[in-house]
Amino acid sequence: MQQLSGAQILIKELERLGVKHIFGYPGGAAINIFDALYDSSIELVLTRHEQGATHMADGYARASGRLGVVLVTSGPGALNTVTGLLTAKMDSVPILVISGQTNSGNLGKDAFQEADVFGVTLPLVKHNQLILSVQDIVPAVRRAHVLAMSGRPGPVLLDLPKDISAQKTEYAVDDSQLARLDTKSSGVGALRLSSLQVNACEDMAHMIMSSKRPLILAGHGAIIAGASDAVRTLAETLGSPVTNTLLGKGAFPEEHPLALGMLGMHGTAYANYATTRCDLILSIGSRFDDRINGCNDHFCPLAKKLHIDIDPAEIGRVVTPDAAVNADAKLAVEEILKHVGKLSSEEWLHELNDYRRRHPLVSGHAGDIIEGVIEEDHGEVPKDLRAAQLLECLHELAPRDSVVTTDVGQHQMWAAQFMPTKSPRNWLSSGGAGTMGFGLPAAIGAQLARPDATVIAVVGDGGFQMVQAELATAAIQQLPIKIVVVDNQCLGMVRQWQELFYQNRLSSVSLHGNPDFVALAGAYGIKGFYVDQPALLPEVISAALNYQDGPCLIHARVVNEDNVWPMIPAGKAAKDIVLSHPKTALPMPTGST
Repeated sequence: MQQLSGAQILIKELERLGVKHIFGYPGGAAINIFDALYDSSIELVLTRHEQGATHMADGYARASGRLGVVLVTSGPGALNTVTGLLTAKMDSVPILVISGQTNSGNLGKDAFQEADVFGVTLPLVKHNQLILSVQDIVPAVRRAHVLAMSGRPGPVLLDLPKDISAQKTEYAVDDSQLARLDTKSSGVGALRLSSLQVNACEDMAHMIMSSKRPLILAGHGAIIAGASDAVRTLAETLGSPVTNTLLGKGAFPEEHPLALGMLGMHGTAYANYATTRCDLILSIGSRFDDRINGCNDHFCPLAKKLHIDIDPAEIGRVVTPDAAVNADAKLAVEEILKHVGKLSSEEWLHELNDYRRRHPLVSGHAGDIIEGVIEEDHGEVPKDLRAAQLLECLHELAPRDSVVTTDVGQHQMWAAQFMPTKSPRNWLSSGGAGTMGFGLPAAIGAQLARPDATVIAVVGDGGFQMVQAELATAAIQQLPIKIVVVDNQCLGMVRQWQELFYQNRLSSVSLHGNPDFVALAGAYGIKGFYVDQPALLPEVISAALNYQDGPCLIHARVVNEDNVWPMIPAGKAAKDIVLSHPKTALPMPTGST
């Protein structure tokens, strides 16, 4: 039995949990922990900002299903992780933030760089703990790992005072306890369903078999549970169409014949149409949030509503289900599969395919959808580049198993529409929190988690400039990520809302004065490409995809005033979908933006 400091014990425990990377930024209160890392097998990825560290850990966790770990100092260092904690909490991502803290004897005395990190982060995490004894470090780390990864995953924070990290105590390796605390991404102990859950699945199966127009809704929970194969088998067994949430992209292959694509505010017209006509909707790991259900009174008005979710708090929270199973999504779907067969859904699929033909997604210059007819441009060659064209071409040229990360805004919606996702954990985007600046650091984390994958960060000119210093992190790590800056010189989604709902009174949305992003990349030693014409897209994108000597950046200058269609205004239902630019301003939305 050996005497180790609290910091050394902390690092030893992280090593035993299989942690390979920690994302962080040092400071005095955490210096003992950084010193312990010096002799560790864990690689410390030095970021340029603590928010960037949390998003890197988040991207690492989403891309791999493993725990992402962050290490920061006290006070402002710890508080700079708040945005990342919220992002992970809203999207059920397992990250562990370890923050140094002032000496325990100075707590509550406004010591240098002291902050009530425990109190500030309490509503933003699944669990947090201020560790006040060196003997508490081992159980705290093990508990944090289990809680972050189990059930509905989420962020956990451990706040460790400097004197506790310096204090020494005996440290004995106890692998038997660690084995008992082992976890998988779908939840601790999720090995079988209870008899009550089995009965609930059977009841749900009987309701499904009575359906004529079924619809499966795949959410992020299906990905977290590893249920994607089971969801596909269920859809193909039933002959049921499948739609997905923004974070559910990849839970079911979006180019599958039964796939309707993304549902909701900027989802496909045909996915939203399906919700108005289906007689049954089965939600697998979706929480029916306001981006897909803007008006609960008119959501799936003809349908029986079935809900599978690991979190009992989500069942009945928004939609009152006709049947529900509170269980691991994979186990529940596999149980349902035992009791279902082929449905007579040919007529329903024909109806949806006809609607798909009349109201397809249009990437921009091909024309607007007006009463279901695409007006062509009569052979005119477009000269101005539209973001949707850029992303459609990027999807065509990139490997189908590429990992795509995004910021938040118009580019995010166009990427979701025109970059279909084939498999789980390949689409990483901030959904619940809508965090600008997520895309670049998330791509860095994803590339470290999956070094052999092609990782593409699709970012807006607004969000990218919030975290552009992390170009240094990407360059130092020599990560071959592809950064696509969609530069429309404005905060596009806010501008779209102001145009449509506020009589085009454009307020504080212009980003005139954006830098030369190619020159900016060059300042970090990063290869840059520029494109502003559709005809040049294949050449530029191919060159970037083939570049392997570290990161590269595409500066894509796109048209300024372009809108994302279709659109369901906030507070409205699928029946209120707007397929193309209205002739007059839309009525003021109800609900949040």
